[in-house]
Parts: sequence; structure tokens; C-alpha cells
Amino acid sequence: MITTHVLDTAAGRPGVAIAIELELERELGGGWQRVGHGQTDDDGRLRTLTPPGPVAAGTYRLRFHTAAYFAAHHGAGFFPVVEIHFTVADGAQHYHVPLLISPFGYSTYRGS
Repeated sequence: MITTHVLDTAAGRPGVAIAIELELERELGGGWQRVGHGQTDDDGRLRTLTPPGPVAAGTYRLRFHTAAYFAAHHGAGFFPVVEIHFTVADGAQHYHVPLLISPFGYSTYRGS
């Protein structure tokens, strides 16, 4: 299972209503296949990117569409889209990938 959440560190609140796509890299050079999408809830979380249970091993890409959020809450932002690439080695594990954002920076980590 793959989940995420967004925290707006500049405002000290969850990143609400941010559109997110989850993609799985096809074989080398084969492009990306969308395997999940949605938007963050009132707590900044998206728990439905994948169904509960194992996911395929491989390289994934989370794409956070932050431009509209920054425009609504901060006037503007420097990163209109944030992409995070990560590797799933054991698809039976839970992969939680949080995003901490501010108008001019972001960071991420593997959560639990």
C-alpha cells in the first residue's frame, strides 16, 4: 500500500485539496503508467492511491500539483509541481511518503 500526506510548513496546517498522481515506471525507457490519483483531504492525507494490500515492486513517481494550492493560500509558489521518485522493493510493506511544502521549498522522507 502507498499513502501520502502534505503539510504546509509555512502556514502550519495540512495541505488540503492538492491533486496527486501515482505512476509506476514501465520497463526501462517504457514511460510511466498511472496507477492511482486523487486529492488530499481536510487532514492533508490521501489514503486511496492504491487499494489496501501489496503493490508491484518497482520505481514509482508521486506528482503533487501544488500551483493552485500555493495561489489560493500564499499568492504564488516557486514549484508548480513536485515530483518524488522512490523504489518499492517489497510490495507487501506499507510505503508512506509525506511532503512538507512551503512556497519556496519542499522536503520529503519515508514515513510509517
